[in-house]
Amino acid sequence: QVQLVESGGGLVQAGGSLRLSCAASGRTFSTYHMGWFRQAPGKEREFVAAITRGGVNTYYADSVKGRFTISRDNAKNTVYLQMNSLKPEDTAVYYCAGSRRVGWGTTDYDYWGQGTQVTVSS
Repeated sequence: QVQLVESGGGLVQAGGSLRLSCAASGRTFSTYHMGWFRQAPGKEREFVAAITRGGVNTYYADSVKGRFTISRDNAKNTVYLQMNSLKPEDTAVYYCAGSRRVGWGTTDYDYWGQGTQVTVSS
């Protein structure tokens, strides 16, 4: 089992940057594909980005492509989401998640963090 804890959220002005971190417990982190999702008030949780176990392949939602970068450090059991050129519509609670298979749906992921709030002011 993997426990995930996100950090790095906060309030930022439009055009600014934030880096989210997700620290995982356990010695099996490198066996999991990792993803970031977000959920805005009144909306469903949506896929943001994913990275494969070894970090070779990454995937992004069209809405964040070119602005967000997902990465991981298996030695530190941590996955990151670098968010640049932030927009007010990026405002949401951001969740990291772990899965035994690469996927873009919430049902593809087995383990979830508690979320971290990102608020982008205009």
